[in-house]
Amino acid sequence: MKLFFPLLLLAFNGSAQTSSVYPKTYFQNPLKIPVSLAGNFGELRPNHYHMGLDYKTNRVENIPVYAAADGYVAKVKIEPFGYGRAIYINHINGYTTLYAHLNDFYPDLEKYIKEQQYKLESWQVFLDIPTGLFPVKKGQFIANSGNAGGSMGPHLHFEIRNTLSETNLNPMLFGLNIPDNVPPTIQRVAIYDRNKSTYEQSPVLIPVKGSAKGYITTPAVIPVKSDKISFAVTSYDTHSGSSNPNGIYEGILYDNDVESMRFTMNNINYDDTRYMNAHIDYKTKANGGPYLQHLSELMGYTNSIYTHGKGSGIINLSDGRPHNIRIVTKDADGNSASVSFAVKYSPVKAPATPMSGKMFYPLMLNVGEGSEDGDFYIGEKGLYDSVRIAYKRTPAAAGPVVVSAVHTIGAAYIPLQEAMVVRIKPTAVLTPGQKNRIVMQRFAGTKKGIVKVEWQGDWAMAKFRDFGSFQLVVDNEPPEIIPVGFKDSANLSKATKMLFTVKDNLDEFKNFRAELDGKWLRFTNDKGRNFVYVFDEYCLPGAHTLKLSVSDEAGNVTARIFNFTR
Repeated sequence: MKLFFPLLLLAFNGSAQTSSVYPKTYFQNPLKIPVSLAGNFGELRPNHYHMGLDYKTNRVENIPVYAAADGYVAKVKIEPFGYGRAIYINHINGYTTLYAHLNDFYPDLEKYIKEQQYKLESWQVFLDIPTGLFPVKKGQFIANSGNAGGSMGPHLHFEIRNTLSETNLNPMLFGLNIPDNVPPTIQRVAIYDRNKSTYEQSPVLIPVKGSAKGYITTPAVIPVKSDKISFAVTSYDTHSGSSNPNGIYEGILYDNDVESMRFTMNNINYDDTRYMNAHIDYKTKANGGPYLQHLSELMGYTNSIYTHGKGSGIINLSDGRPHNIRIVTKDADGNSASVSFAVKYSPVKAPATPMSGKMFYPLMLNVGEGSEDGDFYIGEKGLYDSVRIAYKRTPAAAGPVVVSAVHTIGAAYIPLQEAMVVRIKPTAVLTPGQKNRIVMQRFAGTKKGIVKVEWQGDWAMAKFRDFGSFQLVVDNEPPEIIPVGFKDSANLSKATKMLFTVKDNLDEFKNFRAELDGKWLRFTNDKGRNFVYVFDEYCLPGAHTLKLSVSDEAGNVTARIFNFTR
């Protein structure tokens, strides 16, 4: 079986994925409690689409999780954020199911993973499991649900993927038993002037209300000031027996009853999930507004979820006639809602407002107009829409830590798909020791972050995926290792675990390592908060020496030794 199973997987994968019909009875729900979803496929999340289903677990952990179909455990991932603890199961029909935010795996798998962590001397792992080593049957217990990783509360995250391409597919298309007779809700429509950048305007927001014929607007005919417009919609969906506002499956725009554009949440690859920022009105959301899903495709959105009809979603009103607009939103079960209204071009002469900054374009290499000691570069896949990006240099306050001017680039409400390059020259002469401890700091409002720089002659270079203000900082301060609940030379014979926190002056640290009597010891670090060791067979009764070390982004290292009795 170990020799032939992968061949069967390859043979069946192509037919499974090219067929327009998803297998409707192959998979079962991974929980055996009444289904209630906290999130669905394609739902809008910060900087990404949600790539699966979130099953509620009655607000508790340790609900049994079961394999959705026959297969074998192919991979296991353990990380402080993201999935937390996850199992990947490959199936003979060319699909992979993923189960995330788990607590303990089933005993044989848990034992194997622990052995591999000690072999690799790393708690954080992404392991390829030998084919067939852990076969599973449909409905077999595989783990307990939890709240690990980037989870805000107990639940199970579940995905279905194409095994070969690793593209995520909408699980709602596979006939899972999740009753849904509830249509989506439409809350508002937004109108954009497409003679200018979507990031250089605030849309006209049109509230909607229900009627016997669906949703309508007041007034029924909306005057617009531009001869070229596009639309976005705020719409949510629920399923039978649940009030949780989840994402919609499809949005369709009709111009005079002719389909112009639609988006569909069928399949999305993790390489493309950040393009969610091109699908929404990012500026409105970043400034505290609602999610607005565009019904037109921004130029820089490649491999998009959009399908062109007879148009592009951008409506030309230069004919001066009213255009009847209909927007339809659907869920994966075919329940739909629609809003209908008309738009008419009503030109208004208004003085042009001068905009600062150089115009940058998607799908082009853009070089910023900086200064003698600061510049930036945005690659071809950096921007989603054309936009002016301003640059400003400000002298930094004098002090021993900041060693450059402040270089402000763009605005935080302009999104980036790929990281831009920021280059800064220090304003002071640095010693070799100082250069080795330089980081570039970004700040925007209350948000801060740092990146270790690379040197190009006198220039310090780093990459960032957000605009903001940037400066060079010398970091000579090592992190702190702080024990919680015990002191050196403590008697821990009655304790169940040891816990440590790590603090850093710039809130960035890495390379935590623990050694017990000279041998690596497994500490967990869920959510990056605390480092925890639960006493087990690797710490027998007696006297012990524990050595901990950790470094920061600048390369400063701290090591501490603790003696204790077990």
